[in-house]
Amino acid sequence: VQEPEEKKIALELLETEQAYVNRLHLLDQVFYTELMKEAKTAKTVPEEVVKMIFSNISSIYQFHAEFFLPELRKRMEDWNRNPRIGDVIQKLAPFLKMYGEYVKNFDKAVELITAWSEKSPPFQELIADIQKRKVCANLTLQHHMLEPVQRIPRYELLLKDYVRKLPPQSPDRGDAEKALEMIFMVAKHSNAAIAEMERLQNLWVVYQRLGLEDDIVDPSNELIKEGPIQKISTRNNSTSEKYLFLFNNMLLYCVPKVIQVGAEFQVHLRMDVEGMKVRELKDTEFPHTFLVSGKQRTLELQARSGEEMDAWIK
Repeated sequence: VQEPEEKKIALELLETEQAYVNRLHLLDQVFYTELMKEAKTAKTVPEEVVKMIFSNISSIYQFHAEFFLPELRKRMEDWNRNPRIGDVIQKLAPFLKMYGEYVKNFDKAVELITAWSEKSPPFQELIADIQKRKVCANLTLQHHMLEPVQRIPRYELLLKDYVRKLPPQSPDRGDAEKALEMIFMVAKHSNAAIAEMERLQNLWVVYQRLGLEDDIVDPSNELIKEGPIQKISTRNNSTSEKYLFLFNNMLLYCVPKVIQVGAEFQVHLRMDVEGMKVRELKDTEFPHTFLVSGKQRTLELQARSGEEMDAWIK
């Protein structure tokens, strides 16, 4: 007898889940546990570092090994009498939010592995030893660590396929569709975590270029636009090269530093966006100029082109 398509997919979910739990076991019970033991006894690497590398992998492992895999297995053993997995996946979905933390931490974890492998030969040796074991299948720690990052998209694909293949009158239809929607939301949530991480990283780079003025460093800021600009001095009819950073809440008017040690720019003026007015100036002598006036003061600025001026004004 030909197995129904939806059962094949459900079995594939079970098989990949079993393999996934083995991988999580390797990460949590082998790599994490042994590196932690080494950190505690031999002090070749700080315990804090090992914790930071593995983030919340223990919770993820426990959840899959002790809850989701057994529930799924029970379902598949009982499939012929009760062909459904949608409700189990609905129970799984809220817990997948745990992945947000792991995914957000992933790049940092890989950087830490590299840095400490250089700093501490015993740390590197222990990782190499574990990687030589049969259970590692010739793959690196970093490779195994990528698996949880890729697991949620995998659930989404399998479940989409499952819902597509379900017969219209299947008792699992309602539950499976609802489960798919929940998984979809969680996947979006973990993508948002990655986007947020990238935003913060870019912001940090900008702060370093500005020399980390502490009253400027605020993680909620968003950089909207940056670029060179000419400042017009009406007194002696000349222009000088300046640089602008526009954030959602403030405009930083900067001077490029001649000697590039540390910061690239010096902040000359901060202007609050609140209450700021911007308008084009029709100046025959200086084309593409616009006026920015705020509580702090007024600046006459010249862009390199009409498009650039429009972009700044916008």
